[in-house]
Amino acid sequence: MKVTQTELPGVLLLEPARFGDERGFFSESWNRKTLLAEGIDIDFVQDNHSLSATVNTVRGLHFQSPPHAQAKLVRCGRGRLFDVAVDVRKGSPTYGKWIGVELSSENGRQLLIPEGFLHGFVTREPDTEIVYKCTDYYAPECDGSVRFDDPDIGIDWGLTADAVLSQKDKDATLLKDFDSPFEYEE
Repeated sequence: MKVTQTELPGVLLLEPARFGDERGFFSESWNRKTLLAEGIDIDFVQDNHSLSATVNTVRGLHFQSPPHAQAKLVRCGRGRLFDVAVDVRKGSPTYGKWIGVELSSENGRQLLIPEGFLHGFVTREPDTEIVYKCTDYYAPECDGSVRFDDPDIGIDWGLTADAVLSQKDKDATLLKDFDSPFEYEE
């Protein structure tokens, strides 16, 4: 597995090896022992899987606050999406900065997003599926979101039409009004 540090410290791009033939491919998407050898010690407790029917569906920017903060390992099971992480750790030198990576069923890439980051994605193909592991269980009382189109963050989502949003994401707060529960630790 190839592991690459992105411009945001702690956000990693994982590229599992794929072994293919005329039948398709095999890939080991997660192996604790392999990642421990890379210095990545993380325990997952929940897997999530969602389908977005239309192109330009935006989900995010979401977070789960302490004491149930979540790190996530995100991949695309079908279709293609643009996956985004935004640093919201108070005191971080990269606070408010974002990284975006195309994940697809074809490229097999994954994004490891630590606690203290917002997460969101936009679909690039119909019927796109996202599959991700979490380090804590879903806790609705800790669930929150920041506007995906916040001008202070300035994410270029590459939308080709209006974003398809949930009511939660339409009602999300702006970063300037967000009192982040996350602290930066060196």
